Amino acid sequence: MDSTTPIPDDAADRRRRILAIVGGSSGNLVEWYDFYVYSFTSLYFAAAFFPSGDRTSQLLSAAGVFAAGFLVRPLGGWLFGRLADRRGRRFSMMASVLLMCGGSLAIAVLPTHASIGLLAPVLLTLARLAQGLSVGGEYGTSATYMSEVAASGQRGFYASFQYVTLIGGQLLAVLVIVLLEALLTGDQMRAWGWRVPFVVGAGAAVVALFLRRALHETQSAEKARRQEAGSLAALLRDHPRPLLLVLGLTAGGSLSFYVFTTFMQKYLVNTAGLPTRTVSATMAVVLFLYMAMQPLFGALSDRVGRRTMLLAFGAGGTLMTVPLLSLIGRTHDPVTAGLLVLAGLAVISCYTSISGLVKAELFPGEVRALGVGLPYAVANALFGGTAEYVGLWFKSVGAEAGFFWYVTGFFLLALVTAWAMPETRRESHLAREYGMGRA
Repeated sequence: MDSTTPIPDDAADRRRRILAIVGGSSGNLVEWYDFYVYSFTSLYFAAAFFPSGDRTSQLLSAAGVFAAGFLVRPLGGWLFGRLADRRGRRFSMMASVLLMCGGSLAIAVLPTHASIGLLAPVLLTLARLAQGLSVGGEYGTSATYMSEVAASGQRGFYASFQYVTLIGGQLLAVLVIVLLEALLTGDQMRAWGWRVPFVVGAGAAVVALFLRRALHETQSAEKARRQEAGSLAALLRDHPRPLLLVLGLTAGGSLSFYVFTTFMQKYLVNTAGLPTRTVSATMAVVLFLYMAMQPLFGALSDRVGRRTMLLAFGAGGTLMTVPLLSLIGRTHDPVTAGLLVLAGLAVISCYTSISGLVKAELFPGEVRALGVGLPYAVANALFGGTAEYVGLWFKSVGAEAGFFWYVTGFFLLALVTAWAMPETRRESHLAREYGMGRA
């Protein structure tokens, strides 16, 4: 079926769209589970790969490897975006989840510093680079696919499930850690228990690979054959403004997302002084509630518009960051800490619920996956992936409050970007190609 032909919106079609969302998002969940499980288990394995120094310096080294996985994301965004625009969305999504499976399995069996010395952190970094390459391609392709299969007039709701599964990947990682912490002692977790989540991720990736094989293709053969399909030169030449908009939105969105999710684990342990197991349980509840918010905010965007949501995100984040992070750092009650983190994530939901969709609406089909994935990966590598490292660095030099203002500055950038962008709810490349949204 040509992807530019609107599909009738009947019961059978809705079932097919839901199955397509489930199939496409299953790999998304696995990819992000594998990627985030590194951050959540690093509290246990940091000393095994980086034995020298105090706890903060060990976590800083582990965060540096986490950030290294982001450095190759632009390459992944280009490679898999080009594949998606030229070979099809399904092919690209299958290739990315297969690569993630290999990276996760490699980490699961890596020898530690005690066994092979400096080669251990080198191999760990290489495995993280493979995972970063995979995730760099996953976001743009899955965002494009889920936006294209969404029903007109309900694109915000349907596309929000990208972050449902992205957060679900984080949540699954936390739940696996919580379960292991309940079954194993601290010494067992540090000795070998941290490897189990990576084995689970590799197995789940195989399941997702088979689910993605059954997806129908949304990229038309006619668009895939065009000379500009997946072309970086054509993207830079013909769509510079959308590229800048995606860069600005992603810089603020990704940084804030990682601060209030992955970095928050370390912040609650290292600054607020809460026990590791308590933090894991608290963040599991917070992430579940955050995940449940996404369809609600996505549906809201179908009524009030994408630009309105993004303006609320930028303005709310600019005003809340300094006081909220200051309060979280001083609290010693896990319930209070969880509610404060959730308040921040509610504001961030104005961005995450429509993150992939609003970017997909800015580009035509022949460069959509590349246009969404590449600038996202660049901004994510520069600002999202370095969030933990920068936050820990500010703490290590005794100026942790400076990090709060650093985050605030990127919320302000997102606000300015949202102010400059068009409203894409009814008038966009996606609406013209796949049917106009209902008023």
